[in-house]
Amino acid sequence: MSDSAAAAKKAFGIKLRDLRLDADLTGRELAARSGMRNTKISRLEHGRQNPSEDDIRRWCGACGVPHLIPELIAVLREIEQMWVEYRREMRAGQVHIQSRSTPLYESTRLLRAYEANMVPGILQTHAYTVAVLTASARLHGVPLGDIEAAADARLSRQHLVTAGNGLNNYSFVIEHGVLEHGFGGRVVMAGQCDFLLQVTRLPNVALGIIPPWRERTVRAGEGFYLFDEQLVRSEMWSGGFRTRRAEELAFFVRLFAQLRGMAVYGEAARTLIETARGGYAQTRETS
Repeated sequence: MSDSAAAAKKAFGIKLRDLRLDADLTGRELAARSGMRNTKISRLEHGRQNPSEDDIRRWCGACGVPHLIPELIAVLREIEQMWVEYRREMRAGQVHIQSRSTPLYESTRLLRAYEANMVPGILQTHAYTVAVLTASARLHGVPLGDIEAAADARLSRQHLVTAGNGLNNYSFVIEHGVLEHGFGGRVVMAGQCDFLLQVTRLPNVALGIIPPWRERTVRAGEGFYLFDEQLVRSEMWSGGFRTRRAEELAFFVRLFAQLRGMAVYGEAARTLIETARGGYAQTRETS
């Protein structure tokens, strides 16, 4: 589980403990009033077990704070949605996974995205997307049959970037290593570099690249996407983290500002992309 999701789970347990203490109840007394086992109360308070919504109702009733039930259930649901395992997600199919995000992209006025290892999804070429989704499917042991359709579903929202309707704006920061991680091979990467060069000239897009020699103010880390200041998503090896919690959103806004401050833009960014593209073209000619 991501650090943020684990911390939220622990903080919720502390909140439950504080309610018990404020009610001047011992664990055994709360158990007697609520009908829950004392061992379960201990696990809930230490964040080692997620409470059910019924547990929240019993807890608040026993502590004399039934008015807090709706608030705590809302927080519990948010915490439960913070961490999603990819293997469980992929049971619905990759096409479903890619398609369901389109309304979110359409309604977002400013998308801020950082990637350290791959091109941001909405900026990927079709061939690059197929390579990325294939690698992910193989890693998680799921069928490859819907990869092409999933790639089409992901790229169906790319017009939001390229059409420039004045409603959807984008700020991307990528590590220089993104240009060196050869998803799909040399030909695919050369084509991907060509598209990134086009993107740098779009009026609704700021594409920054953090050069390898740049003095760092923050380490390279997991990619994340900020949809306005309403939602943040971040992907790890085995699952994804997402939240609408205000304190988490504020953290990622600050983090993105620091990453953006290390990036180069415009001609400097295009020079880095052209150099990478030239390397792929030269390797293809000499292989």
